[in-house]
Amino acid sequence: MPPVSRISTLFPPAPKFTETSLPSLVGKVYIVTGAASGVGYELAKFLYVAGGTVYIAARSSARCDGAIEKIIEETKPKTKKGIGRLESLVIDLSDLMSVKSGVEDFLRKETRLDVLMHNAAVMTPPKGSKDKLGHDLEMGTNCLAPYLMTGLLEPILIRTANTPGTPPNSVRVVFVVSALNNGFVPGGAMSFDASGTPVVITNKFMGNYMQSKNGGAWLALHFADKLGKHGISLHPGLMKTDLQRHWNTALKLTMYLSTKGPVYGAYSELFAGFSPEVTPEHNGGYMMAWGRIGELTLDVQDGWKSKANGGTGAAEIFLKYCDRETKEFL
Repeated sequence: MPPVSRISTLFPPAPKFTETSLPSLVGKVYIVTGAASGVGYELAKFLYVAGGTVYIAARSSARCDGAIEKIIEETKPKTKKGIGRLESLVIDLSDLMSVKSGVEDFLRKETRLDVLMHNAAVMTPPKGSKDKLGHDLEMGTNCLAPYLMTGLLEPILIRTANTPGTPPNSVRVVFVVSALNNGFVPGGAMSFDASGTPVVITNKFMGNYMQSKNGGAWLALHFADKLGKHGISLHPGLMKTDLQRHWNTALKLTMYLSTKGPVYGAYSELFAGFSPEVTPEHNGGYMMAWGRIGELTLDVQDGWKSKANGGTGAAEIFLKYCDRETKEFL
């Protein structure tokens, strides 16, 4: 496949797979994290209008319920495919116990899960920010919580994929990452201390965030191997969203003036989660804005390979870290 140019990465062509491309999703079940606002909110609207049962995963009941009320109000005229069902799923990704209890609540209600969209993230929070268990906030929210959540949902994902009537290759887990770049993270895709814990990068703007997103790409590869189904990493595109809430005013203004709104990120997620163009050969692969097939960076690929196979072995260290920090909740 020809490489995607830097210009095309920053300014993607118009999306070809949109909400009008979706079939009826009646009877299907979806979880979208961070769906109370931004990209996740727009995606949840698309899936709801297409007839799906959509779990709005957010950190509080107030945020979940507020998003549900707003979606219902905004989609009243759009009934062509049959409005679906919206459900609240309280999960605070900065609290692994909340992840576990939220998944248990979901499993008490549902017998299938067709797509798990790891949309939520935190970016450039105040220096020293931690999750509830003391992990670096970006690593905890962007990596540990999705790792735990996917692990807890493995059985229902496998069961759904094997249920008669489920279309082949339609059960997917999507890890939303970023525009991954070779050499952006000092020392490769991820750096570790002597204990195998990722080092918190404080001396480069967005370095720690990008490190966590390299981890997200490895999670997609890991679960693709483990589940034998679609694990996909996705760069949703550059957009003005609440993800930039910790940036200064000048940077926020730059994003506002030069980028698209969150609905375009939802198109990227639609493509990764639903497009028939994404086939088994793309298992563990990397998708790009606003719905294209891309390639993982050499840093991520080298990290995925063991030292014996000519790589750095960084992903193996990272996955051991994820397992170690989440095992009491699995």
